[in-house]
Amino acid sequence: MRVSWLAGLAVGVIANLLLAADVPVIPVGLDAYRQWDKWPYQRIGARAYMRSTYDRRGGNEGADASHFLYQEADDFNVTLDVEGPGVLYFARYNHWHGSPWHYEVDGRPHIVQETTTSNPTKPRAGSVFMPEELFAHPLTWTWSVTKGADLMWVPIPFRQRFRMAYSRTHYGTGYYIYHQYLPDARLSQPIKAWDGKTPPDAAVLELLGRTGTDIAPWDIPTISGRVQLPGGGSAIVAEIAGQGPRMIRALKLLLPRDKAVSLGRTRLRITWDGRKQSSVDAPLSLFYGAGTLHNRDNREYLVKALPCYIRYDDSSVHLGCFFPMPFFQSARIELAEAPAGAVGAEIVYEVRHQPYADPPNHVGYFHATYRDHAQPELGRDLVFLDTHGLEGNDVWAGSFVGTSFIFSHKAILNTLEGDPRFFFDDAGSPQCYGTGTEEWGGGGDYWGGQNMTIPLAGHPCGVRMAQEAQREEDLIQSAYRFLLADMMPFGRRVVIRFEHGGVNESEEHYESVAYWYGLPAAALVLTDELVIGETASEQAHGYHSPAASSPAAITSRWDGWGPETAALHGGQIEVIPTETKLERHTTGTSEFTLKLRADNRGVLLRRTLDYSFPNQRAEVFIAEASGGPAGAELQWESAGAWRLAGSNTCVYSNPTGELGATEHNIQTSNRRFRDEEFLVARRLTEGRSVIRVRVRFTPVDIPLFLGQSLVEQAWSEIAYRAYCYVLPEFNP
Repeated sequence: MRVSWLAGLAVGVIANLLLAADVPVIPVGLDAYRQWDKWPYQRIGARAYMRSTYDRRGGNEGADASHFLYQEADDFNVTLDVEGPGVLYFARYNHWHGSPWHYEVDGRPHIVQETTTSNPTKPRAGSVFMPEELFAHPLTWTWSVTKGADLMWVPIPFRQRFRMAYSRTHYGTGYYIYHQYLPDARLSQPIKAWDGKTPPDAAVLELLGRTGTDIAPWDIPTISGRVQLPGGGSAIVAEIAGQGPRMIRALKLLLPRDKAVSLGRTRLRITWDGRKQSSVDAPLSLFYGAGTLHNRDNREYLVKALPCYIRYDDSSVHLGCFFPMPFFQSARIELAEAPAGAVGAEIVYEVRHQPYADPPNHVGYFHATYRDHAQPELGRDLVFLDTHGLEGNDVWAGSFVGTSFIFSHKAILNTLEGDPRFFFDDAGSPQCYGTGTEEWGGGGDYWGGQNMTIPLAGHPCGVRMAQEAQREEDLIQSAYRFLLADMMPFGRRVVIRFEHGGVNESEEHYESVAYWYGLPAAALVLTDELVIGETASEQAHGYHSPAASSPAAITSRWDGWGPETAALHGGQIEVIPTETKLERHTTGTSEFTLKLRADNRGVLLRRTLDYSFPNQRAEVFIAEASGGPAGAELQWESAGAWRLAGSNTCVYSNPTGELGATEHNIQTSNRRFRDEEFLVARRLTEGRSVIRVRVRFTPVDIPLFLGQSLVEQAWSEIAYRAYCYVLPEFNP
């Protein structure tokens, strides 16, 4: 028996070591909902992008509506064009504008529309997406519920290419979140192109239908009790230690309703594994999704979201949070900085937790990072989150999973014109750019000043106008947005920025909480950089591009950074200065060598480019640059197509009237610098310390609109960087 037991132990240890040596499986498509307990897991080999109809010149033209990459026909106005395997996880439209929408999946056309499409001048309450069986509620919501937006969370997988186009262009605003993956990433299921026939899984609809209830497992250990808040100090709610790695699955509090407003300002703090700083440190109300716990119109739910809720009965306020929260040694949950009105309040708590059995470096600690933006700086974005330096660590690997924020304490709504801009892993231009703050919160047209709450977005607090306020808390305006299938992974750093007002001019008092998972270790490591135009760098990397232009200096700004000037003291000051970079471009082939870490799990290539060249596309090939006999021919293998649709010139079409004719207004921004990414399969890079990269330009003959002449096309090069995917080196 002893031999058998030891043998079994050895097998278990070996199996765990093998598991720890590989990357976690990434839930894909509807699995991202079915496997929602995998929220904390590292997504190594996945990248998230948010594209939109934003004003390319940095302003707020047409409220960031109707800026199209190109127009293939008057009823085919393209807003999104992506090549390579991926999944569209989210789309947001303003009302029905743009419908019918064309979803082209791997060359197969599909029409998606909304019931108001047939008579857009007479909108119909209770409208739905069509075909309704494919875009079922609660994976979709339309404007009569959201108070201004049509929202679609049905995953649309594609293997080769996805395009989205609007048939109509009046107020054609929208933003879209999609993921792309290493070609051989560990996915929960293969990516199969959306067939336009199969309805979403009923189990997923049932999960979302349980919003506002306790969705966590019940048959797991529970800590419960009561705590009274002392004056000027903190109260320990729960401590878990000495039980090995665990995962909190539910954090529920019951507050006395007569002290709810003051309790909402009390800070919730959670400290993992005895770390020096709390990873969760936020006011209770914002943490659970609302700007205040004042319930001015006596609703049952102030927040009725999937990962959390705020529910009222006659005497109590029920707070529930179901974000899975892993830790490895200990967790301390406390309430602190209670205002005077909260002192003496008795709080009932319940914490449910279960064992965590996977390797420590497969997940991230849960964070809720609070920021008080009392005096926004004119011309500068608000920074909701910058992980660099947090808790004493420069690098973090994990995922950004949402926000809860106050955007006004005075019921002033025009600050909502501000765009979200998200930067991952030190990119120069944002991988994610939206069309406005209320769009991010799931609404449109400022929600018409009304409140709404749905599983993953909401505007729970605030009166329609200041004149309606009966007490100070009525003026607080807040919103939330949670990311699940559309979560945004990062490997070393994330910066979450929001514009305040249409051109960063608002002086409204913001408060924000950013939700994210992260380990204090890198999953992306910069291993090499080729700077084009620098002779030493080109020589060191064996850069060879016979048809390339000579290096030329370009003075410009980064795409996606907002207005370059701001009004101050009656004048204009420059807030986004120009930069000068050397650039080459080619219609042929470029080759270069890049250093890697041999223990990589795939590689992210990042190229800095001149965005003035339209529709840049190249075929990418990889070869091992060492290990073969001297003089031997390199063995090239295809890595796929690297494509960037559009350019810093777009077509603006925002006609007056619902059925106005499509317009062909060409606009060019002064933003020419952009960073773009390409994922190289693990099979082409793992075990290699040096690779040779070949990019072969392949022209894409797409004019801006039908009948317009093609402009010069080329593959632009300013710099290349190699980032290796690795397992985070983390030992709790």
